[in-house]
Amino acid sequence: MAYQDRRGILGTLGRDGLLQIILIANTIIMLAPIVIMVFSAFKTTPQIFASPFGIPDFTQVGNFVKIWTQTNFLRYLLNSFVVTGASMVLILTLGTMAAYAIGRYAFTGSNFILMFFLAGLTLPLKLAIIPLFMLMRDLSILNNQLSLIFVYTAMGLPTTVFIMTGFIRTLPNELEDAARMDGASEARIMWSIMLPLVRPAMVIAGIQNVVPIWNDFFFPLVFIQNDDLKTLPQGLTTFMGEYTTDWGVLFSGLTLSAAPIILIYIVLSRQFIAGMTSGAVK
Repeated sequence: MAYQDRRGILGTLGRDGLLQIILIANTIIMLAPIVIMVFSAFKTTPQIFASPFGIPDFTQVGNFVKIWTQTNFLRYLLNSFVVTGASMVLILTLGTMAAYAIGRYAFTGSNFILMFFLAGLTLPLKLAIIPLFMLMRDLSILNNQLSLIFVYTAMGLPTTVFIMTGFIRTLPNELEDAARMDGASEARIMWSIMLPLVRPAMVIAGIQNVVPIWNDFFFPLVFIQNDDLKTLPQGLTTFMGEYTTDWGVLFSGLTLSAAPIILIYIVLSRQFIAGMTSGAVK
């Protein structure tokens, strides 16, 4: 009996050790490109090709000075903040309101409306790029940031409604009943009672949408031609020449463009993990 218990313990330790090795290997694979990108940002082009994995001199900030003073990087960064910020405000506001109505009110056609939103998860907008281009042209917002904001909002609503509806349906109805007995309006119940409770789900929906919007290259390439309106992914391509490319400047631009998303995830990681595990706890 003791021998079998010892074998069971050793088997468990072996599985845990194998799992740790897999997780460590996965972490290295995921972080290696980021580390190489950051290292390359502090190197010149010859140094990158001579020693791509070598540790650079972090006091060499010439690439960052050059990209900040001699390029339109600051304009591209501001455009990305405007487009991403406006899109996220619309996505979270409209998605939360729609999910609250679907999840908390029983009315005819609620399931159909939910299925309508979920259908958007199966229909990528890139397949409809020609009709979208013609629509933006007819609305006179082609080569305008509004075209990107509208498209990104339409892309983000299905995911947001799906996440928020499932989370809102798990909340107890007694909270709303108590608030109604105290005379609270429906808008007050949603804003003061339900909204704080669904904050983890909003963080999940936000991170799910902010990363593809911030990194998107396709739609700005189609809808934006003016250099002053380009976002970061599209603007960074201007640093690549036909015959020569300053790779140090390009990697410094990539590092600066990735920094905001990494900081947002670090700041919101606690709520993101809480939202991911809340369903299991309930």
